[in-house]
Amino acid sequence: MLIVLGPALLSADDLNNPTGKAGLILIDKRGNYVRFFDPVAHQEISNLSTGKLAGHDLAISPDHRTAYIPIYGDGIINRNPNPGQVILVVDLQSRQATGTIDLSPCQAPHGIQIDARGMLYVVCDITRTLLIVNPATRRVEATIGVEGTGHWLALLPDGSKAYVSHQGGGEFISVIDLKARKMVGRIPTASSGIVASPDGRRVFAMTGGPNAPPVVVLIDTATDTIVDRVALQGHAQAGYKLRLTPDGTMLLTCGFENGGAVESMVNVLTVADLHGAQKVFRAGKGTMGFAFAPDGATVLLANDGDGTVTVADFRRGVVTGTFKGGTGIETASYY
Repeated sequence: MLIVLGPALLSADDLNNPTGKAGLILIDKRGNYVRFFDPVAHQEISNLSTGKLAGHDLAISPDHRTAYIPIYGDGIINRNPNPGQVILVVDLQSRQATGTIDLSPCQAPHGIQIDARGMLYVVCDITRTLLIVNPATRRVEATIGVEGTGHWLALLPDGSKAYVSHQGGGEFISVIDLKARKMVGRIPTASSGIVASPDGRRVFAMTGGPNAPPVVVLIDTATDTIVDRVALQGHAQAGYKLRLTPDGTMLLTCGFENGGAVESMVNVLTVADLHGAQKVFRAGKGTMGFAFAPDGATVLLANDGDGTVTVADFRRGVVTGTFKGGTGIETASYY
């Protein structure tokens, strides 16, 4: 089925895909650091240690004053012997930690999203739960079973539903009704990266693997059904994560091969013509994260495999630079 998506996807403010000129934050998963860089010069300004356990993902408050970083543990999915149980709270102006939010007894918090009220939604893969967290009170308000090893999630912009992908276990996407605070469905596809469109009408998920071609799955959020599958062009590398540009007009994907030991392929798709020609280029090793600069053309690609950050012009599909970000960067964001 051919789905054409047009200007209705556009949004001026995607809370879970922020940009800004004040700063740049990198989550150095392999180094166990939160690192702050000058957003223009790409030079490190300061950092703070997460201790023996690492953060992997982050969310930024709507006012861009606070970062929330789930402390995942000392391992990776399905091999995380000392899982974390907190969210680290970081003041972005001072670049200092101001405390933690206790999530116990839930373990291994990973993917995190935020809504317009500032409420947090975080998946814990070991305990197979989605948590609704109030950062004002620093309390967990609800714990919802997701029936799989939830690793990433996509929150609809109106806060009505969340979609949880089960990287490392679970051949389905869990659909969570956030008003009823319960799981209400399964979408039958394996997936890793997952993201909602700015208007909430579609969810994009990455499927495929070492023995299957990389494919982007398109989900209609009104019916919670798969309405299209889009093959990635130019390579056969397993697809991993994906992100829409802040204006919703383009979709970027990254591959992941040999445990992050190989340079990742990055594809750029036009949302209005998903089956049209794609731009393809190479980033660093083990690409995982995306951060979009406020110029509307530059993307940073966080490379977990070699600790670099690739700078690219996504509209032209070309790499324009690279810089060292730490030991292994999973997530990055401008603010």
